[in-house]
Amino acid sequence: MIGAGQAGLSAAHHLARLGFAPGSGFVVLDADARPGGAWQHRWPSLTLARTHHVHDLPGLPFPPAGDDVPVADAVPAYFAAYERRFALPVHRPVRVTAVRRAGDGGFFVEASAGDWTARAVVNATGTWTRPFVPRYPGQELFAGRQLHPVDYRGAAEFAGQSVVVVGGGASAVQLLGEIAEVATTTWVTRRPPVWREEPFDPEAGRAAVALVADAVREGRSPGSVVGVTGLVVTPWVRAARDRGVLDRLPMFDRLTRDGVAWDDGRFVRADAVLWATGFRAALGHLAPLQLRGPGGGIRMDGTAVVGEPRVHLVGYGPSASTVGASRAGRAAAVELRRLLHPDADLSRTA
Repeated sequence: MIGAGQAGLSAAHHLARLGFAPGSGFVVLDADARPGGAWQHRWPSLTLARTHHVHDLPGLPFPPAGDDVPVADAVPAYFAAYERRFALPVHRPVRVTAVRRAGDGGFFVEASAGDWTARAVVNATGTWTRPFVPRYPGQELFAGRQLHPVDYRGAAEFAGQSVVVVGGGASAVQLLGEIAEVATTTWVTRRPPVWREEPFDPEAGRAAVALVADAVREGRSPGSVVGVTGLVVTPWVRAARDRGVLDRLPMFDRLTRDGVAWDDGRFVRADAVLWATGFRAALGHLAPLQLRGPGGGIRMDGTAVVGEPRVHLVGYGPSASTVGASRAGRAAAVELRRLLHPDADLSRTA
């Protein structure tokens, strides 16, 4: 298994429950130096109150914590406790560089701490290490700072500046609200934001996940689950809207040396451009397997790659959320038990 975030830990837990021996039946290779997955890298101002709900991992509830606790502290502590509680065989820091087919029908896994052989691979590497910044004319001319949320450490560094925030997701909205308290901000998005005034219920969640699932079944690149749900209007978001912070402009056409410009003559001066433009799945190490189709996506049947039933992607596409990742971990474990041990008693479920 590759990756020890929410999806990887869930899959490891279920593999152990289904009879795969930790350490000899399966191992987890994680590139980070400590537990926590992508959560450990989040900006300090992202607290539990300001994030999407952190769903429980199977078998161990998320412990109560104050709303003002940074997720970069709370979630890694929870993951570390989880690894200890279930004695999960996580090896770190181990960075997987390539996965190749072996002659016996299995796989050869090349990694920074040595090479491994495997009968199957569960990939749970998420997206944090692949921030996406679109190409726009003039980026090389802009004299100010350009950054992505992975580089963001706090609003104070923008005090007194003019900042353009690009992107229509939840991260863009949160960072806008913070930066606007100390700087002049401009929000630009490709499409008008869709605000969800009503509570986000399970039915809406299932509908959103279904849209992304359709994409991966057809081999298209998956969009974000959050991207199809709309932006939930929390009290904090409503306050930012009332202050005018979330009045957006359409996407600019180019960057200049000292700002951003539109073809209709509009210009906004900028000291910094924050590209809150999302992430892509971190799957470069799987490139030797040639899993992608002509459209750039990977066709999926549940968590399994179509045509490669021993390769499972969890935390990918419809399972790229905390609750979806946990469910995908269980699904992958059940399918691998059925595939690798077809005569086993599957009445013992994860």
